[in-house]
Amino acid sequence: MSLSGKTAIVTGSNSGIGLGIAWEMAKAGADVVLNSFTDSDEDHALAEKMAKETGVKVRYIKADMSKGEECRALIETAGVCDILVNNAGIQHVAPIDEFPVDKWNAIIAINLNSAFHTTAAALPMMRKAGWGRVVNIASAHGLTASPFKGAYVAAKHGIVGMTKVVALETAREPITCNAICPGYVLTPLVEAQIPDTMEKYKMGRDEVIEKVMLERQPSKEFATVEQLGGTAVFLCSDAAAQITGTTISVDGGWTAL
Repeated sequence: MSLSGKTAIVTGSNSGIGLGIAWEMAKAGADVVLNSFTDSDEDHALAEKMAKETGVKVRYIKADMSKGEECRALIETAGVCDILVNNAGIQHVAPIDEFPVDKWNAIIAINLNSAFHTTAAALPMMRKAGWGRVVNIASAHGLTASPFKGAYVAAKHGIVGMTKVVALETAREPITCNAICPGYVLTPLVEAQIPDTMEKYKMGRDEVIEKVMLERQPSKEFATVEQLGGTAVFLCSDAAAQITGTTISVDGGWTAL
């Protein structure tokens, strides 16, 4: 399908899942705004590379997703937002009674609050344009839980709840809001963890992936960033015009358990 003429803003998109989604949006013809909290030559070079290889307009805009005013400024600086992909996120693992307060606050700010601020700023633009798509990147942890991930689970459950609210508030308009709930995804960050995990458990690569990293993922295969990008593009298509307020799991069967 073609997203030509649309502009997609993807938060937290200079690497990993966000970058994968941005590439698929660009390949589908959408102009793209990349984002992260850094402002390096590499960030801008990435935008130039994507533009050159796909033929669409690509910009990089720095904004710290832990700060509400910068979240809103990202949308305002972009000037147009037909598609908003709320992807920015961080993680920290600790028991609730030992969870550092600063880590809790940062996770809630970046994983949940940022989506509130960007969506609030983007909806007026979508209404003016007469079309819009909000795609929130939640997680299998937006539908289930794991020990020691209290802030992340709380934030992702919150994203799923907010997705439903935005969908109801825009139900009579040509705007949809949905959440994608990935399981474990093979990103460069995850790939880099494999050798250390192999060493820790004294296992080979395939065994440590199946028995440790993908213990809860029945398919025993990682999702890919391209699959998540393809799902996001589908949610922006005409075929998905009546899909709103729901979650799509890309988790190899995790939440079917």
